[in-house]
Amino acid sequence: MSSKEKVYYNDIELMVVSASRVLEDKKTVVVGTGIPMVAALLAKKLHAPNLILIFEAGGIGPEMFTFPLSVGDSRTTFRALKTSDMPEVFEMCQSGMVDYAFLGGAQVDMYGNINSTVIGDYYAPKVRLPGSGGANAFASLAWRTLIIMKHEKRRFVERVDFITSPGYLDGPGAREKIGLPPGTGPYRVFTDKGIFDFDEKTKRMRLMALNPGVTVDDIIANTGFELIIPKKVREVEPPTLEELKTLREEVDPHRIIIGRR
Repeated sequence: MSSKEKVYYNDIELMVVSASRVLEDKKTVVVGTGIPMVAALLAKKLHAPNLILIFEAGGIGPEMFTFPLSVGDSRTTFRALKTSDMPEVFEMCQSGMVDYAFLGGAQVDMYGNINSTVIGDYYAPKVRLPGSGGANAFASLAWRTLIIMKHEKRRFVERVDFITSPGYLDGPGAREKIGLPPGTGPYRVFTDKGIFDFDEKTKRMRLMALNPGVTVDDIIANTGFELIIPKKVREVEPPTLEELKTLREEVDPHRIIIGRR
């Protein structure tokens, strides 16, 4: 690529690429439907060939030519290392064999708690959402939880309407108090505006990097709680031509995910 050639990409492509870069070779990741699947498969094709993808329906380490449409898609078991069932996948998490849980959601709060159950009151909701599936177990038991979602004030809320998947609950020590394994919890949040991590002492969400063209003021205006914002914040590296080519031609050639608005 010449220095003058401009690489064009959309917000979802940037989110997928940013998230894929975190996943390491020879690790295990249990992935939710949609964007997490696309990001995990992109990582496997580009820099983590021995990354083991796990699906809650029981597929462990499949060889996928494109991403599955759901966790029960037949592609989740194609030439898999093993075909098991949901209880065994949960047991893998419980026994400490799963490095990453990769999840989406409708709401997230400052402690990384995720809501994918209801908007509004549980007994009289404004919107009824799909619910947990395996997300609660994965966020509870995997070593690190990765979260990916659109960055809007209505989604980044001070307190989620319902805790489907636990983050750091209400702060330091809260996970351990209810019996969740020490050392587990939210690790990164990827959005169309930036990348976030969590402060080690307070367990609150912290701005880590800005997507190209996004300012700190943009982040603040679209967040419903007070973020920790360091004095210096780096900019996310844009997708490379190789990353975009692989994503568009091998991972999601029909633009089912990356073609969304």
